[in-house]
Amino acid sequence: MDKRLLAQRFRDRLTRLMLREGCHRAAFADRLGLDRSALSLLLATDSARLPRADTLLQIASRMGVSTDWLLGAGEEDQIAPPSDAQIAMEENATYHNIPLLMRWHAEAAGTKIRYVPHRLPDLLRTPAIVAYEARQPEGADQREYEYIARHLDFKREPGTDMEVCMSVQSLENLAAGDFPWDGLAHDVRKAQLQHIIRVSDELYPSFRVFLFDERHVHTVPYTIFGTHRAAIYAGDIFLVLNQKEAVSRMQKHFETLIRHAVVQPHDFVRYVQSLEKTMTETPARQTVLS
Repeated sequence: MDKRLLAQRFRDRLTRLMLREGCHRAAFADRLGLDRSALSLLLATDSARLPRADTLLQIASRMGVSTDWLLGAGEEDQIAPPSDAQIAMEENATYHNIPLLMRWHAEAAGTKIRYVPHRLPDLLRTPAIVAYEARQPEGADQREYEYIARHLDFKREPGTDMEVCMSVQSLENLAAGDFPWDGLAHDVRKAQLQHIIRVSDELYPSFRVFLFDERHVHTVPYTIFGTHRAAIYAGDIFLVLNQKEAVSRMQKHFETLIRHAVVQPHDFVRYVQSLEKTMTETPARQTVLS
């Protein structure tokens, strides 16, 4: 077969895979384990370039297709998903698996991310809250928690659109110093609310928060990355759903939370301001975390 025709078929198949994954070139290159420049060369329409054998095998393995299919053999109408695309588990042994979360957010850049946090959204946490939730030992280096808080600020990636659903009670308890915030000083909790107000106001409307009443609806914490991945937070592991039908059902669950929202995004900052203004100076109750 003519090399140019073979290269054209390879480009067509590679483009179909990129469309299936629903991501832009940078994220797709990361999934393939290639440099962005290498992927651009393979997709260039004015080139007869074909990948090396090891690169071809790597792409086939990561995408769950055969090398023959990549080179144009077979004319199936649909690309079968990778064999491991149904469900997976990812370790989260530390407070936050930052490299994993950064990769998922990068891969979902340019799509909508829908997020139900555990207590507070990652990008709205102050270093003091990170240290508290990570059970900071006496005399710990505060720079570690500043690093974590800074790298959890995923929303500042260009093109990211994020919706958050969280409970009213998580913020009310923070303002009141009730569980799980009963070990935090008043000024730390007040500073956290002020940080939420400042960042939320800065990022709106591409960052939108809905508040629901958890006395009426219940949920586990999870994040939906575009249309191809949902990750359910379970402490030291993430339960990862990659099947489109499963992700679609998680989307519907998120929409149910939105329908039950008692505070809409355009009122969110005003609501948090009202909580911050009504905070009274009371000693924080000390809680021993085992």
